[in-house]
Amino acid sequence: MRKPVAADGPAITRLIAACAPLDVNSAYCNLLQCTHFAETCIVVERNGEINGEILGWTSGYRPPTEPTGFFVWQVATARPARGQHLARRMINALLARPAAEGVTHLITTITDGNAPSWALFNSLSRAWGAPLTRSAMFECDAHFAGAHDTEWLARIGPLPSRNSRNQDQEA
Repeated sequence: MRKPVAADGPAITRLIAACAPLDVNSAYCNLLQCTHFAETCIVVERNGEINGEILGWTSGYRPPTEPTGFFVWQVATARPARGQHLARRMINALLARPAAEGVTHLITTITDGNAPSWALFNSLSRAWGAPLTRSAMFECDAHFAGAHDTEWLARIGPLPSRNSRNQDQEA
């Protein structure tokens, strides 16, 4: 697991495209995440070498309007790496970084049809003993003109201490 670099952009774009139902971002957006947001994003490579096969990607950031929150934008795991709790390990690793100091809540948006994401966030909630709440953030008709499913705000917190979360790293 490591911070992304610009050279990872094309592989990350391919991984996200292979992980339906994730929204495919522009290659430029992924490059910005790999550079401007490298401190709050993570990649997992098969051999730990830059330009190796990307097996996992999690992008996130600290919202300026909620400095104690950590927003998880996307979590993608390549098919060969699924079933190994890689997504949980990536999120725990991100929350252990200095860039996540002071985070009290993990937040994201998820559509109803994204069962893997709901399973992940429910799993984190249980592992951390922290409640998960759900409320509409961007509605199908009001915000997406009927072209995209409602994005539900999933919010876990308050989070346990970093040490408690790190014990969950391998669970």
